[in-house]
Amino acid sequence: MGKIQRWRRIGAVVLAVVSATATAAGAQASGQVAHPPQRSCESLVAAKFPDTTITSATVVAASGATPAYCDVQASVTNPPAYADSVKVGVFLPVSGWNGRFEGIGGGGFSGGDPANPDATALAAGYVTAGSDTGHAGASGSFALHPDGTPNWQGIDDFGYLGIHEMTVLAKQLTGAYYGRQPQYSYFSGCSTGGRQGLIEAQRYPHDYNGISAGSPAINSAQLRAAQMWGELQMRLAGDFVPQCKLAAFNAAATAACDELDGVADGIISDWQGCHFDARRVIGTVTPCGTVTATDADIVTKIWQGPVDAKGAPLWFGLQPGASFSGLDNTVTSPDGTTDGSPFGSSDEWYRYFLTRDPGFDWHTMTYEQFLGFFQQSSSEFADLDVTSAAAPDLGAFEGAGGRIVMWSGTYDQLVYQLGDLDYVRRVQAATGGPRQTDRFLRFFFAPGVAHCGGGAGAAPVNQFQAVVDWVEHGKAPAQLDGAKTDATGQVVMTRPICAFPMVARYRGGDPDQARNFTCAKDFR
Repeated sequence: MGKIQRWRRIGAVVLAVVSATATAAGAQASGQVAHPPQRSCESLVAAKFPDTTITSATVVAASGATPAYCDVQASVTNPPAYADSVKVGVFLPVSGWNGRFEGIGGGGFSGGDPANPDATALAAGYVTAGSDTGHAGASGSFALHPDGTPNWQGIDDFGYLGIHEMTVLAKQLTGAYYGRQPQYSYFSGCSTGGRQGLIEAQRYPHDYNGISAGSPAINSAQLRAAQMWGELQMRLAGDFVPQCKLAAFNAAATAACDELDGVADGIISDWQGCHFDARRVIGTVTPCGTVTATDADIVTKIWQGPVDAKGAPLWFGLQPGASFSGLDNTVTSPDGTTDGSPFGSSDEWYRYFLTRDPGFDWHTMTYEQFLGFFQQSSSEFADLDVTSAAAPDLGAFEGAGGRIVMWSGTYDQLVYQLGDLDYVRRVQAATGGPRQTDRFLRFFFAPGVAHCGGGAGAAPVNQFQAVVDWVEHGKAPAQLDGAKTDATGQVVMTRPICAFPMVARYRGGDPDQARNFTCAKDFR
């Protein structure tokens, strides 16, 4: 989803220090030393691996904080058809390799970036890799063949195969270049990248020792279908609510629920205790008109989430405080006409995955059709689990010694945070309870944080290092460091992000300083 790059830059000052210097300290603490290459970079172009073509292997000179590295470009195909081409880029430090590998995820319908390395990972001494997972660009059009039939191989490549093949090849090239395999392998991603990390744990439990999964777009079969719910409700009501009206609902909800946690900071931290009634906003005057009862009914339905004909919930809704501009965006033209503007990935899910009609106009969809599409999405993509990453049995991953740090923002405007929590609870049920699950998976809610970062709250800045410390030193994280930055990158607020169900209790003092909070069972 569209903010993966922003997530990589969150808290630039804090993240750079934590990711680079702390990782180097971790390498020293574990007794690791830099491993030099055992052959030239250029010689890797002749390396032979099954179903793989190495297209180039070149040394890229150091630039700024990015050290010199060996850039290997390759493509992988899948038998028996060999009709696909998964592009993979593997980037190996020419010197200073710390013995570790870090796979990097993508966002939206982009599987990742095989052309450019993750500079932070390289600077910290990691071999790193990216993949397009079988298609170029960020469009969902890859799901259809030119004749309009489903491209199941392409869907499989995007859903789970591409990242696995990237991982296998990166380890093979690491062994060929340095003469040894990575001692530790990690995966880092947000949104689609978070989903990719979790489906790796589910399907290929030996690929990675540790996974950092932020705002994961898991349960994607239900998620993608549900993301159209708000736009549908506005169309059915004949009321595309302008964004300044929608902002008034969040402002009112924040005013009502802000201090439930004991501190006035403009954030609904006690999201479980906030039960704001949208009807309280009726009559509020905004620059784009007075809020009506129909407006309030639409917001109630958006916060509630999609329901079937009997009113039973199909999936989850947005939380109060989360921006409506992500999934429920509207655009007002100069003549005052307002229309819906759905989230691109959701619109493409309906066009390329469900209707298989690139020209499908969501404006024509009825409520009955929505219910049918929701069922189709679940049966074709969740039941087969080709993209959803919803399988709760992580026993093999735990058995292999794997560790997961997973987090979601309570103001996520694209991925319903309660869907992520629902997954964690299903893992707990499959594992034997929260205590057993805590042995290998820790889940964190970041109050007020939007999708992969941003928003009103403090976003995690050390989630990746927390995974490394857990895997290599047995330090299970009870909290993450959170930071909020301004437009210049300066840190303006720090706060602990507590492992769910713990919350950050305010102890008094400056609410912008993490030292004035402690993780506790409740806010008071």
